[in-house]
Amino acid sequence: MQIVIAALIGLIFGAGITLGGMINPAKVLNFFDVAGTWDPSLAFVMGSALIVTGIGYRLVWTRPAPVLAAKFQVPTRKDIDPALIGGAALFGIGWGIAGFCPGGAIPALGLFEPQAFLFVGSMLAGLLLARTLRKS
Repeated sequence: MQIVIAALIGLIFGAGITLGGMINPAKVLNFFDVAGTWDPSLAFVMGSALIVTGIGYRLVWTRPAPVLAAKFQVPTRKDIDPALIGGAALFGIGWGIAGFCPGGAIPALGLFEPQAFLFVGSMLAGLLLARTLRKS
């Protein structure tokens, strides 16, 4: 049952990302191009997502536990370390260069976009490299 619900949630998320235009790298890059062909429409998509998330968290935290788990899995670390800063910077730079983030690239795979396959392949290679470097 958990897999079915996770798949449905992923499908809803992917549909939202697609409808919001975040699988279109040109639209994302235009959002970042404030001095040129700026397209502010993604700000509304992100703002709407924040509102929905805020409401969702308010509702979820009234429950004693998740529906399909014994307890909530909440991060306990609150420190800001160099790995967090570097990862966030790398994510932002990559998003600004490629116009894709993982949330937008994975649904774009369903459209057989060559750029999405290149991005996701590169992302997976980077994850494997980071895991290898972290172990050594």
